[in-house]
Amino acid sequence: MPRVVSIFLPDLATDRIRRADPSIPREQAVAVIAKSGSKRWVSAADDAARKAGVRPGMPAAKAQAIFRDLMLVDADPATDAAALGRIALWALTIYSPIVAVDGIDGLVMDTEGADHLQGGEELMLVKVANQFRAKGLTARVAIADTWGAAHACARAINRETVIVPRGETVRAVEKLPLSLLRLPEKIVGDLRTLGFQSVGELAATPRAPLALRFGPEIGRRLDQMLGRVSEPIEPIRAPDWIEVSRAFAEPIGTAETINKYVCRLVVQLVVELQRRGLGVRRTDLLVEKVDGTRQAIRAGTAKPARDVAWLTKLFKDRTEKIEPGFGIEKLTLLAVMSEPLGEEQKSSSLVEEQKADMVPLFDVLGNRGRRVYRAAPVASDVPERSVRRIAAAEPVEEVWVHHWRRPVRLLDRPDHITAIALMPDHPPRSITWRGKKHDVRRADGPERVFGEWWVRDSELEAVRDYFVIENHLGERYWIFRAGDGVDPETGSHKWFMHGVFA
Repeated sequence: MPRVVSIFLPDLATDRIRRADPSIPREQAVAVIAKSGSKRWVSAADDAARKAGVRPGMPAAKAQAIFRDLMLVDADPATDAAALGRIALWALTIYSPIVAVDGIDGLVMDTEGADHLQGGEELMLVKVANQFRAKGLTARVAIADTWGAAHACARAINRETVIVPRGETVRAVEKLPLSLLRLPEKIVGDLRTLGFQSVGELAATPRAPLALRFGPEIGRRLDQMLGRVSEPIEPIRAPDWIEVSRAFAEPIGTAETINKYVCRLVVQLVVELQRRGLGVRRTDLLVEKVDGTRQAIRAGTAKPARDVAWLTKLFKDRTEKIEPGFGIEKLTLLAVMSEPLGEEQKSSSLVEEQKADMVPLFDVLGNRGRRVYRAAPVASDVPERSVRRIAAAEPVEEVWVHHWRRPVRLLDRPDHITAIALMPDHPPRSITWRGKKHDVRRADGPERVFGEWWVRDSELEAVRDYFVIENHLGERYWIFRAGDGVDPETGSHKWFMHGVFA
């Protein structure tokens, strides 16, 4: 059963206003005002405004009376909708091939088979929430078996993430209010007049009287939320994306047939890429089944590509994951990320040695969920800042030469050690690292590294003295003392392990 993630953006309008005008102080309360004729009301309020008592739906005059310093901004639904569409496209390129806009304040996406690439559902949801926060957007994220359940839980929680375990949808939604059932406001109001308050109360009521009075909408929404009927997610599209598709009069289902048509779609896609002078970096295969459900496979490449054989292989390696069910009625191939790519020039020299191309290996590992990257030098004397991660196939543009040797393994964080040494300039005679004592037989140093005051104010006077030491077994380590050994303002004078030599 697929898993569905709902992303609720409660402060979308106010977050957009703050991003558009960075000069607005963070502590400034902001409310968005909608109007119809002479009527004006609060359509959205940020966290600071809500803490002051301002609520959506409240008359604008009352909101201003509650909080005199409240900043009022006219609502702009068209701009908010456009911003939500851009966020959805961004989410599609990062998280899942199946992402759609959910109402006016959220997104929904199918993450089937994606959670294990992030270390499980909990880590995946935390990562999603963190990335939205990094973009300046407040997000609440929920995952469940159905779109309806995920939508409701994301809007009912007061924390960033919630996970509804598989098979526990009924228990998770039975006490939620009717307003989260995605019914028209008129129907919700009438149901409350009749005494209904929660989803569970409505689900336990016979359907016939409800359908006779309100029509089929209540039953449809309940069945969608509880997983009794499917609710396909129609993925968002960008107008400039290249898309090719094939619909079938008779549903297909065998692996051989699927691969055959995937190959034909790749050929059509490459023809269009060549016509536009592009190469594809990320391609999605969308599988639409007879029962209305969708499945997606994503293939990425380290460099722009339009080689038919290679792109076909990337998908053939993964089509075994497709579950055709009662049959597949349509296949769609979509170039989600593409970049300019000129015609490849092949060398005609018979003497020139051909270099091994590692890009195919990067592609295979990346499509298996591995994080493939390379280290590039950065102009910084501080060791942990002197390298950065870049894409596996990205060329290294900067060269940073160190006059001192550097270890082959640099610890993510310097590890505290105890050392016996004469300060300020002598190397340790022995160190104890992780409970093991090492007698120092040889040493080289010190290499003095100063802090970068333009990066952090706390490093204005910071100093590190690095030593290369070798123990009685010939093992070599890279250690440093925080401080110059004399002035306490330069550091704590504690010792740290920072790297290991080969």
